This record gives sequence, C-alpha cells and structure tokens, in this order.
Amino acid sequence: MGNDTARFIWHRAKLIRTGVLALAAVAVAGGASAACRADSVTLRGDWGQARFSVEVADDDGERAQGLMHRTSLPGSAGMLFIYDRPQRLSFWMRNTLIPLDLLFIDARGVVQNIHRNAIPLDESPLEGGSDALLAVLEINGGLSARMGITTGTQLRHPAFAGRNPAWPC
Repeated sequence: MGNDTARFIWHRAKLIRTGVLALAAVAVAGGASAACRADSVTLRGDWGQARFSVEVADDDGERAQGLMHRTSLPGSAGMLFIYDRPQRLSFWMRNTLIPLDLLFIDARGVVQNIHRNAIPLDESPLEGGSDALLAVLEINGGLSARMGITTGTQLRHPAFAGRNPAWPC
C-alpha cells in the first residue's frame, strides 16, 4: 500500500471517528429535551420504538383541515391532533386523499385504539372507542401494522406533560 493510500485511509478514519464523537456529544447534550419536542412524537412498545415528525393540530381550524387535500405524506411524518380535555373522538376521511392509520391516544399518552387503513374520501365515522381520549396521531395507512404498533403503545410528546404521562418527557 502506497503512502497516498495509507494517508487517505488514515484521514477517512479520522473523519469517521470525529463524526461519531460529534454525534455522541449531540445525543448526550440533547438528553431528554431532544427526545421530547413539539414537532415530533416518539412511540414505544413491545415492538420497539419509532419517531415521527409531526404537524400539530391543536385548534378548531387546524383540526378541521387536518390532512385534507394532500396527495402524499412522508413515511416518517404524521399529524398529531391535540384536544384541550379528554373526550370521545370520532374522525372521518372527507377530502382526505391518502389512506391513513389513526392512533387514538388517552391523556397519559397510551394508544387505546387503532383504526388501520382508513379509506380515502370515506365519510363514515371512525370512532376512538373511549370517552377519555386526548389526542389522535395520523400516519400513513398500513404503517402501524408493518411496524407492529399496537394498543398499549406509549407516545411521548409535551402535550401529555402534567397528566401523569406513561412515558414522561
């Protein structure tokens, strides 16, 4: 092996080590705050963990609009509908062009019900099945089954702070 090749390998290894150390420093420095942000949710269960970037719909106008008229949703994205108080929730797919999975979540951040592969443009009510729901997470249709997400899955997000969350920030 020539000197140029050896120098290239040494330099490349140094860059990789530096990058790994920088990523480790970010992870340590970020701590809990990096894991719990308003623009993302983290889910965990027996199936593992997943993080989704989310748009938050927390007022009547945003909740009414939801994901209507969109032709796609990135695989690692979703919309989190948050309500002021726990209540019975029912959704529909009016003007929604993509199939969605709806995860109905209680005030502690625990998934209580999942409606899988909601049919685009269908106006049939999709019931959450409980009077104690605080949020709904919409993700791409079929994704919850592929990932193994089930009822009992815990969701971490600042919206559940102060409500005795199952997975605190």
